[in-house]
Amino acid sequence: MESGMKTKIRLGISSCLLGNPVRYDGGHKLDRFLTETLGRYVEYVPVCPEVECGMPVPRESMRLEGDPASPRLVTTRTKIEKTGLMSSWAERRVVELEKEELMGFIFKSDSPSSGMERVKVYNESGMASRKGVGMFARAFMEHFPLLPVEEEGRLHDPVLRENFIERIFALARWRELLAGNADRGGLVAFHSKQKLLILAHSPRHYQDMGRLVARVKQMPLQEIIEGYQKLLMEALRLKATAKKNANVLMHMAGYFKSQLSAAEKAELIGIIEAYRKELIPLIVPVTLLKHYVGKYNQPYLRDQCYLNPHPLELQLRNHV
Repeated sequence: MESGMKTKIRLGISSCLLGNPVRYDGGHKLDRFLTETLGRYVEYVPVCPEVECGMPVPRESMRLEGDPASPRLVTTRTKIEKTGLMSSWAERRVVELEKEELMGFIFKSDSPSSGMERVKVYNESGMASRKGVGMFARAFMEHFPLLPVEEEGRLHDPVLRENFIERIFALARWRELLAGNADRGGLVAFHSKQKLLILAHSPRHYQDMGRLVARVKQMPLQEIIEGYQKLLMEALRLKATAKKNANVLMHMAGYFKSQLSAAEKAELIGIIEAYRKELIPLIVPVTLLKHYVGKYNQPYLRDQCYLNPHPLELQLRNHV
């Protein structure tokens, strides 16, 4: 499905993760999953806060100090203050990034400029607590609160990886709608295809979004679009658990109650229950259901993005 997308998925990324030698020691942090696997489906916009704000390579390392909510950026050995330089650059850079039409950002973990969370902040005694956020990462997330963001370290977790990539592809589908048929009928059709994907992440948002779409003729279109986008991104930020996925799978199985034999029903329910208990990966029940969707030509389920939320080659549903 996604391979036919017209909308290019553009992601911001910490430059060192692409193998660019921009780190303080002249090195890099090349991540081969990001460059060789995910990189086949996205276009990266590299950002290195330190280099872009005027610091050399190599350079003295830096760290965050003081209040974790509003820390100072200082060089580790000479204690030279870099807070003003970095913060003024970050404020300008996030505005510049608006024109890039990004659909997310992948940050470098533990970085005093780009760490998304749990960055070390040192107090007056030299003791560190992991309560900080990198200065550029904080500015970016405040400026683009709905965009999916992650760190390369967290993306090694298969659940977090799937969640992030599912969000960027969902946002790409949404942007494609806005670029084309963004009228009331288009919005209703879009929501119909996303329903089960949303339900797998958040039953509460599923209900809220259904009520919003039901009022599509009573509200200004722009208000509907803004409200829907906010709810969509909030919903997909919540992880799809085995329990929530299994409930969606059982809902889908109900569409075949008149076509399947007793043995086929028992097999399908048994596979879904095995997945619910996390004994087998999600790809197993999904593949069986996709088989029945094709065999019995079920049009509503055939169009559900839940069955194909991202390229199969990424193997995001293969983990237990």
